[in-house]
Amino acid sequence: MENIYRELGVSDKVYHFSKQILNHLKPRFDEIDQNAEYNQLKVLKAMQDNKVSEACLLGTTGYGYNDLGRETLETVYASFFHTEDALVRPQITCGTHALALALISNLRPGDELLSPVGKPYDTLEEVIGIRASKGSLAEYGISYRQVDLLADGEFDYENIKNAINEKTRLITIQRSKGYQTRPTLSVTRIGELIAFIKEIKPDVICMVDNCYGEFVERMEPTDVGADMVVGSLIKNPGGGLAPIGGYIAGKKECVENAAYRLTSPGLGKEVGASLGILRDFYHGLFLAPTVTASALKGAVFAANIYEKLGFKVVPDSTESRHDIIQAVEFGTAEGVIAFCKGIQAAAPVDSFVIPEPWDMPGYDSQVIMAAGAFVSGSSIELSADGPIKPPYAVYFQGGLTFEHACFGIMKTLQSLVDAGLVHLD
Repeated sequence: MENIYRELGVSDKVYHFSKQILNHLKPRFDEIDQNAEYNQLKVLKAMQDNKVSEACLLGTTGYGYNDLGRETLETVYASFFHTEDALVRPQITCGTHALALALISNLRPGDELLSPVGKPYDTLEEVIGIRASKGSLAEYGISYRQVDLLADGEFDYENIKNAINEKTRLITIQRSKGYQTRPTLSVTRIGELIAFIKEIKPDVICMVDNCYGEFVERMEPTDVGADMVVGSLIKNPGGGLAPIGGYIAGKKECVENAAYRLTSPGLGKEVGASLGILRDFYHGLFLAPTVTASALKGAVFAANIYEKLGFKVVPDSTESRHDIIQAVEFGTAEGVIAFCKGIQAAAPVDSFVIPEPWDMPGYDSQVIMAAGAFVSGSSIELSADGPIKPPYAVYFQGGLTFEHACFGIMKTLQSLVDAGLVHLD
């Protein structure tokens, strides 16, 4: 085993340091595997209950009328999330598109959007109009306000109550941390927040950005009162096989509104050819619980490695997990860049490429991204990224197999050692 790692550029010192960490993680991994087993059975039940057949794996062209596979897949998603309806489409291009679609279809001029968990992910700033952009919610007369989390990461209930008013139409709750080093929200905490909000204004729509959180716990936000959950198929629920797509699951009216915005008023969910992509959507969903578990183990391993080396990690090595993202604060741009170089060097595709920071659309600073993926941009595959700005944190996620995630973390450590940024005794 040491020889093959050595051939792949991992020194004996890095290998043995990593293996010592791994030897203590079996109880954590057993717990993750038990959740994966539970979620695997949930997915299987949803597929069986909705009579997924071989005919569902075929596609349609043109208008896509009467697409059995597309319609059945959406009932499978609704069953899994315990919702009235779902929209699962390759025409939804990414997670940001899915979120923008859910927002703009369920808000009207004069409405107000509220985030009670602080600033949303960077790419939503232009969607909302925090940073000016064509077609933003602000251009349509939809206002926005936010309530930051308290210093200890708790909800600021008093100011949330004060922020909710007669114009507040939709509450957006980002489950994962985004480019922040705040705690990811557990499903239980999301439920507590939604219950508090609904006491104040029962008819407000509570939407959860579920990206990176699906299948990590045994419950989903729709099990604790969320009216909508939104995510990307090239993250957890695509299982590494979906080549594109996004989903919105929730109350029928919310989903229908999104469908009419995605296609056209009067058409809604009735059109949208699946173009032979459905097999990957079904197959990916079936594999998603175990693929997510592999990524989650990789995140736990990364936290233990870098905490041992003295870096701040979020979550820390012992905290419960509510998404697949692991943040590591290096305090320098060089640390972030070296980590990403290690991830890229561990990739099955484009391992020879050297990632560099660049002015990526939708962000307010240079961003470095590392991912040699079979699906471009798929962050359920081994990947890492981060903005080149204080506190100079890198965000690691993914790994279709734990073995690959493990190797990727070793390569990041090797990259930092080679750069002289980490010294192993």
